Amino acid sequence: MGSAAEDHPKNQRQGSSSRKCQLKMILLVILTNLLTIYIFSGASFNLKYLSAYTHHLPLPLWDSTSLSDQLNSTVTQLAASHSLIAELHARLNSTNLLVQALLIELARQQEQKDDTHDQLLSDFMKIDNDELIQAIGSHKLPLGHSPRTGSDEIYPSVGAGCLRFQEELTQYMKYDIGGECPVDDVFAQRLMLKGCEPLPRRRCHPKSPVGYKEPTPFPESLWTVPPDSSIIWDPYPCKSYKCLIDRKKVPGFYDCKDCFDLKGREKSRWLVDNGGLDYSIDQVLETKPRGTIRIGLDIGGGSGTFAARMRERNVTIITSTMNLDGPFNSFIASRGLIPIHVSVSQRLPFFQNTLDIVHSMHVLSNWIPDTMLEFTLYDVYRVLRPGGLFWLDHFFCMGSQLNGTYIPMLDRIGFKKLRWNAGMKLDRGVDKNEWYFSALLEKPMT
Repeated sequence: MGSAAEDHPKNQRQGSSSRKCQLKMILLVILTNLLTIYIFSGASFNLKYLSAYTHHLPLPLWDSTSLSDQLNSTVTQLAASHSLIAELHARLNSTNLLVQALLIELARQQEQKDDTHDQLLSDFMKIDNDELIQAIGSHKLPLGHSPRTGSDEIYPSVGAGCLRFQEELTQYMKYDIGGECPVDDVFAQRLMLKGCEPLPRRRCHPKSPVGYKEPTPFPESLWTVPPDSSIIWDPYPCKSYKCLIDRKKVPGFYDCKDCFDLKGREKSRWLVDNGGLDYSIDQVLETKPRGTIRIGLDIGGGSGTFAARMRERNVTIITSTMNLDGPFNSFIASRGLIPIHVSVSQRLPFFQNTLDIVHSMHVLSNWIPDTMLEFTLYDVYRVLRPGGLFWLDHFFCMGSQLNGTYIPMLDRIGFKKLRWNAGMKLDRGVDKNEWYFSALLEKPMT
C-alpha cells in the first residue's frame, strides 16, 4: 500500500516500543554508573586513610631498626591496598559483563516482541483494504485522557480469530463508506462462528425493509406475529413468517423448529411444573424473596418466549441468539424484547456479580466440547450476583457423561443445588441411554 496513512498505526506502535526500549537502557546505564561510584568510593576511602596514616607517620631517623619496621609495615599495607584495588577492578569487570548481557537479552526480547507484533500488523498491511486497517488499527486519544484510560491510544475490539481469516474479513469490510452495507448476514455470522467475534464495526447503513410498519404496541406485541415487512428475508430459506410457522410440519431438522408458532406449544411453555424436568417460572421465582429476581439472561433463547413470560412478571431478560436458519433477533425485537447477537462461545458481555438469573434450554448440552463448556459455566458464575439463580433447562447428554463429566464439572465450579431432576430420553420406546437433566442452581452468597 505504501501511503503515510496506511503506515501510521504501525509507526505509532514501533515508536512506542522504541521509546520503551530506550528508557530501559537508560535506566540500566544509570544503575551501572551508580554501582561504579559506590565501588570506587569505597576504594578511595581506603587509599585516603592509608595516605593520611603514612603522612603523619613518625619516622625516628636515629633508630634504624624502628625505621625498617615502619617501612616494612607500610609496604605490607600498600600491597594489601593494591590487592583490594585489583579485587574491586575484577568485580567491576564482572558487573560490566552482567550489564552487557542484560542489555543484549533485553534488546533480543524487545526485537522478538516487535517482530511478532509487526508480523501481525504486516499481514494486515499487505491487504489492499484501507477500511479494514482503519477499523482494527490504534487511534490516538486527545490530550488529557491518558491518565483516565492508562494509555495514550485506544484499540477497537476485534476477535483474535479474525487474524486467521484475512480474505473473508477483507470481503466483509468492502463497501462504500456512508453507503448501503452488503446483505451478508449469513456470511458475517459464519465468520463469528469461526471465532471472528466481535466483528469490526462498519461505516455503512444496513438495508431497510420495504414497507416497514410501526410495531404492535406492548403488551399485545408479546404474542403477536409481526408483519412480513418488518425484516429483510433475503438470507433465509423462508420468505414469510407463515413459512416459519408451517415448517414444524415439514420433515427435516431446523433450529427451534416450532418456536415461531406463538399460538402453539410456545403458549404453554414454563407455565406448568410436572415435578420432573419441566419447571415452572412461578415456582422458580418463589425460591427467592419476592421482587429480587429483576434482570437476567437467556442463553440461546430461540424466539424469546422465556423472556416474554418473565416480562409478564416484571423481570427483564436479555435473549442471546443466532440467526442460524431464521430471523430470530428480528422476531424477538418485534415482541418488545431485547435480543443480543452473540454465539455461545463469546464471553458474556456483562460485568461480574450483576445478573439475578441466567437460563438456558437445550443450547448448553453435550454438543459443546467439555473444556469450552466449563469456560462457559464459569462465565455464567461470574456474571451472576451472589445468591443469583442458574436455571439449566433440559441439558442433554449420554448416561455415562452425566455422572462422569457434568455433575463433577458443576460441583467443581461451585454452584449450590436447589433442585435437580434427571430422566432418560426414550426414542420410540427404545432405551439408548440418552438422558436429560434440569437443575436449579444458586451462586453461593459468600
